[in-house]
Amino acid sequence: MKTALITGGTGGIGQGLVRAFCAAGWRVAFGWHQQAEAAQPLAEETGAIPLQADLRNEGQTLALFAAAMRQLSHLDALIVNAGLTWQGLLSDMPTQSWDDLMAVNLRSAFVLSREAINAMRPREGGSLLYTASGQGIHGASCEAAYAATKAGLMGLAKSLAREVGPCGIRVNCLAPGVIDCGMMAGYSADDKEALRRDTPLQRLGKAEDVAQAALFLCSDAARFISGQVLGVDGGLVL
Repeated sequence: MKTALITGGTGGIGQGLVRAFCAAGWRVAFGWHQQAEAAQPLAEETGAIPLQADLRNEGQTLALFAAAMRQLSHLDALIVNAGLTWQGLLSDMPTQSWDDLMAVNLRSAFVLSREAINAMRPREGGSLLYTASGQGIHGASCEAAYAATKAGLMGLAKSLAREVGPCGIRVNCLAPGVIDCGMMAGYSADDKEALRRDTPLQRLGKAEDVAQAALFLCSDAARFISGQVLGVDGGLVL
């Protein structure tokens, strides 16, 4: 049975990922931090294994990976999906907010990727997948730090694809566009309508749109795809 560890499993996209991989017959463990009210129902619904960790803390991040390996026994896919955002002018951003955002969005990807590569290398195969963002490609006013982390994930994926490709490990990124869940909870109806009009396919994305792309990239159907950034954005970034 294929196995996967998914971080950020209780967010909007994260829940879509857990549901899609479980429905496809994968054995899944997912990380969560504060949303106990979402973690347990998701685990009961899908059969996935919930594992709590604060990814700002390296010790908890390592413990999350170790617990997942105990439950899964081996790892076919690591999906780094957890993410924080911070909105406002960079000139107003507290250093602690920057550090927290970098720790969750980028440093945890490094820590988990390092552990996953060491676990996958003896099996000569596996897939690392990062949830980046279109903002990592074109930038974002008032979300500069967030965009920087997502650009960093793309650079990490492309570099690791070269580094671990000879071991049979593939590394890719998803770059979602406007996905109507999670981080968009605070957007007004007018804001969402403007974003819909800007999207060539004339609709906002759904969590399952991202999840199906992730499932493809982690599957054997994508066995010759590595080092790529796949936009899941309805044509928003062309």
